[in-house]
Amino acid sequence: MPISGLCKACKEPTLALHIVLPVLAILLMSLSCGGSDPEVVLLDLDGRSVAPLEEMDAPASVFIFSSVDCPVSNRYAPEVKRLKAEFADQGARFWLVYPNPAETPDAIRQHLKDFGYDFDALRDPEHRLVDLTRASVTPEAAVFTSDNLLAYRGRIDDRQVDFGKVRPRPTKHDLEEALQLVLAGESFTPRFTTAVGCYISDMKR
Repeated sequence: MPISGLCKACKEPTLALHIVLPVLAILLMSLSCGGSDPEVVLLDLDGRSVAPLEEMDAPASVFIFSSVDCPVSNRYAPEVKRLKAEFADQGARFWLVYPNPAETPDAIRQHLKDFGYDFDALRDPEHRLVDLTRASVTPEAAVFTSDNLLAYRGRIDDRQVDFGKVRPRPTKHDLEEALQLVLAGESFTPRFTTAVGCYISDMKR
């Protein structure tokens, strides 16, 4: 029902506020959580247009923002591959997304080979998926449900504390925990954490 219709049905202004304000709060929350847009178009390594959010047939779709030359991103290659090996068998689909327009398809292919990535790779030179998810660094992860809801965006884990400061081992496995919740079909609140890495804003469009 339109908000105006709700208000007409209310006999008291206070009652109208009790109905309208929660509706507005839900709308604002959905915008702030970064709802997905199936028309977001990226490029594969052959230059073909790909709309990865158009058909979300997997129970969880994982996008890892990566960069050829980012040392923090490259340091996470073993963990990213481990997560794919663990959760792909449960139906999760993984992509590596390269937001740096200066990184050519050939450079990305070499990067995949050098780090042993058996992943689908997409280029996001216009930062369309970056803007949608509000990713800010590489590496950073975004997890979408089959309903096109952004369930998680942020760090892979908490091993990288800050620039030049790394824990011997992580104490929080944020991406892994998010995937466990989504794949279990449990109700959850979208979660966002701060990732540490190479700033996407420095990668000129």
